Amino acid sequence: MKATLKILTLALTLIVLSCGGGEEQKKETSKVKLKKQTTEKKVEAKKTETKASKTIDLTNKGIGPVKSLTLGAQVDQAMAAHGKDVFKKMCTACHKATKKFIGPAPTNILKRRTPEWVMNMILNPDEMTQKDPLAKALLIEFNGSPMANQNLSEVDARAVLEYFRTLK
Repeated sequence: MKATLKILTLALTLIVLSCGGGEEQKKETSKVKLKKQTTEKKVEAKKTETKASKTIDLTNKGIGPVKSLTLGAQVDQAMAAHGKDVFKKMCTACHKATKKFIGPAPTNILKRRTPEWVMNMILNPDEMTQKDPLAKALLIEFNGSPMANQNLSEVDARAVLEYFRTLK
């Protein structure tokens, strides 16, 4: 029994000694000098940056099937009601009508985007987020959460757009 205990002790000692300390530590030879940044520059940069959701671009028509769209002077209430139903069923998992959620709020969207851009974003979100600079910036702003393609028809997407016109 004593012999077995001595052998185990010797084996453990050898294992412990063989595992430790045989490596040479690398010395850092290069030094990096860091420049100090003033907080004034950071604050100034933040003031001039506009979030994509707040950016106004009334020239970009987006990428997709809608090339031209003329809105009537008055909101078509029947179409807007249909659009509200579609929005509630298909969009409220990610969008709230009046506040930022997973995606941006559509309130006053037509003050910031063209009707064509909105329609193309609804109908063609995959290609828009790949090729349209504003859609790419929105994707980044909203933590990489892409807009789901709900496969809406142009009629349903147009109704949703008409509903957006009622949101003030």
